[in-house]
Amino acid sequence: MVAFGKKLKETQIQEWQGYYINYKLMKKKVKQYVQQIEVSEQSREYALKDFSKILDKQIEKIVLFLLEQQGKLASTLSMLGQEHDVLIQQQDGSKLSQLQQSYVEVGRELLRLLVFVEMNAIGVRKILKKFDKRCEHKFTNYYVKSRANHPYSQLRQIFKHVDPIIEAINQAVDRLTNSTDFLHYLGKHALISPQELPTPSEDHAAAERYHLMSLLLNLANAFLYMVNTYIIVPTADDYSLSLGAAATVCGAVIGSMAVAQVFSSVYFSAWSNKSYMKPLVFSSIVLLIGNTLYALAYDFNSIYLLLIGRLFCGLGSARAVNRRYISDCVPLHLRMKASAGFVSASALGMACGPAVACLLQTNFKFMKITFNQDTLPGWIMALAWFLYLLCVWTSFREPAKEEMVNVLPQKSNSGQIENGLVQNGISQPLLLTAEEKQQDDDEDQDCDNSEESAEEIQKPVTSIVSAYKLLTPSVKVQLLIYFMLKYAMEILLAESSVVTTYYFIWSTSNVAIFLACLGLTVLPVNILVGSYLNNMFEERQVLLASEILVCLGIVLSFQVIIPYSVPQYVCSALITFVAAEVLEGVNLNLLSRVMSSRLTKGTYNGGLLSTEAGTLARVFADSTITLAGYWGMSRLLNVTLLPSLFICIFSIIATCFTYNSLY
Repeated sequence: MVAFGKKLKETQIQEWQGYYINYKLMKKKVKQYVQQIEVSEQSREYALKDFSKILDKQIEKIVLFLLEQQGKLASTLSMLGQEHDVLIQQQDGSKLSQLQQSYVEVGRELLRLLVFVEMNAIGVRKILKKFDKRCEHKFTNYYVKSRANHPYSQLRQIFKHVDPIIEAINQAVDRLTNSTDFLHYLGKHALISPQELPTPSEDHAAAERYHLMSLLLNLANAFLYMVNTYIIVPTADDYSLSLGAAATVCGAVIGSMAVAQVFSSVYFSAWSNKSYMKPLVFSSIVLLIGNTLYALAYDFNSIYLLLIGRLFCGLGSARAVNRRYISDCVPLHLRMKASAGFVSASALGMACGPAVACLLQTNFKFMKITFNQDTLPGWIMALAWFLYLLCVWTSFREPAKEEMVNVLPQKSNSGQIENGLVQNGISQPLLLTAEEKQQDDDEDQDCDNSEESAEEIQKPVTSIVSAYKLLTPSVKVQLLIYFMLKYAMEILLAESSVVTTYYFIWSTSNVAIFLACLGLTVLPVNILVGSYLNNMFEERQVLLASEILVCLGIVLSFQVIIPYSVPQYVCSALITFVAAEVLEGVNLNLLSRVMSSRLTKGTYNGGLLSTEAGTLARVFADSTITLAGYWGMSRLLNVTLLPSLFICIFSIIATCFTYNSLY
């Protein structure tokens, strides 16, 4: 890996060289400011004003060129459109191939422009970060707020057009369609982020490790685990009552799985550094044991055995392994589809869990073992995990753990596009002369002696403390939002059986159908957001609006009017759940953008942090339900909704404070 200054120099398009950010000049200016501030603290104000002025000019240069190129592309597309209409009217098929080639050329030019904008946007971000670090001043927040909020802001123009993932011409073209927008949205929902600038060698290594059946088994694991999580929700209160406990103990029964998952996520994430198959085998065995204990608790008449069974199920959560396999072993051109598959499998499992529970309305004994609506979820899942274990043992292929090989990047400047990738056509000497190399190294050293190496920047964090230090205020707020929405959803789902039985005398089948219908809204909502809302509004606008809707749904759920009606409960639950689903997708999408690149790999990655935040939210929510039961069933609903309301309001306030940094 090379430093960004050199990478910018190597990837510049020759005929556009004069329109790129002058990164070397900006670094020299930062060094000068540091020296001036060391001599006199009064120079700080001058440095701020001068740096703002120079950066404004650099951005203005970039944006004006961008607008000029956009105008040329628009004019070309307009002319091609007119030619297409003429050919259609004349029914002249002989010139269609020539017209198609013209469209291909426009596509190539568009990709060159996207790469141009991306490299300049990265340069702006990096130089702002460098100024903050070297001059010990939080200048970035001021600069972004003062420029980005202006209706004619050049900064808004450049960040509006950048997309952090520009891989290939086909993907750049597909991103203009709704289907690919949806896939990218779902992929980021999974928080599986490709590298900012992936190298061919890294993608080739991933392609060699890729195995379709192994990927499908990881997706099946995600599906079965979500089924396992929600299949007991409709009957958890009845099961608790049959074992002599209060109905609200269902919160502890459901939440015990989440408690164990807090710890299992860490060791599974660490284990995936060495193997993928062994964690999946271990997960299957633990889940097989856990579900068996859950089912046997009825005949042993033991609430403790029931809780131990669910704890075992939580210890078998291998979702960190599923995410890691997709991130490390799936080629770049398939990674977003695999990530979307991970989210879809989880959503389908969430809907299927209660639906399967609805079908298990029977009661019989076999060899003195009871099979009824309470125990059958455990037996069904034990059988499912046994079959899954056999499939993993016979069909999973452990990918080779190859060490990364440093590959010297090819240099050139023409920016030709070949096979969907930006290739550099004008050849330059593979090795610089000793004098040129020494001069180049000296210039880079003079510009910034403390610049972190690219290798250090890409190095994954090794502890939870190091990961926390990389969390900016924006990331912390996004994790708070994720905690809030998971808390609100868990309160809604986990207490649904208790609340509906108390107020509406619903049967287990009615509760299961209600929960299944809620689960079935996940994919349609994601399609709506990923294909349409994200194209119509900024993500941060959708984020704030979704938070407000979640708050509205919570407020409408309170029992104020007596009697509490079914329409009020169903409508408020639907608003809360759908808004939380929208919020989750946008939240994780933004989180993948604002999170440090060092958190995309290693044990303590962004996926683990978000999983831990969501799991802790579920633990607190289920604990709230169990504790609220001591106030009586008549107060359960309002007591459990109050924390949700307070956390939601707090997250909305926090979002407003960090709104301008959510890019």
